[in-house]
Amino acid sequence: MNNLVSSEVGLVHLIASILALIFGSLILIMSKGTRRHKQVGYAYVASMLVLLFTSFMLYNLFGGFGVFHIASIVSSVTLLLGMMPVFFKPKNWILYHLSWMYWSVIGLYAAFASEVFTRFFPAPFFSAVGIATVLIMIVGGVGFRLGLKSWKEKFSKQLKSN
Repeated sequence: MNNLVSSEVGLVHLIASILALIFGSLILIMSKGTRRHKQVGYAYVASMLVLLFTSFMLYNLFGGFGVFHIASIVSSVTLLLGMMPVFFKPKNWILYHLSWMYWSVIGLYAAFASEVFTRFFPAPFFSAVGIATVLIMIVGGVGFRLGLKSWKEKFSKQLKSN
């Protein structure tokens, strides 16, 4: 089994990822729009920023830029798109924020599953990453479809007013 933490950067990355998983999970299950939601949400964003920054310092896969770096770019874009509506308040900003941040957390789960699969299961690397990512994204997509209707109902007043 690979060493889980091979450097100081790896340790910071691991701590940030654990915090992001905790904060992201809390965000998914807690009431939206509350003061606590905002506090935990900013903690999620901060931990993700550290996680993403350190991710570009890790994973020297195949001698350089690799699949986890690509995932980090996608995750960075998702996080940015999730926070932009909060700051700029376009029409229906709540749905944009909710959707992008939901997928940010699901992407984090997929990265976690991919990391676990590549470290603990003897499958070929790309098969492990692919299987983990597809499974998490399918489950996340089902959860998103199930939650979207209730989220629209919950925030219908705010959606109509902007």
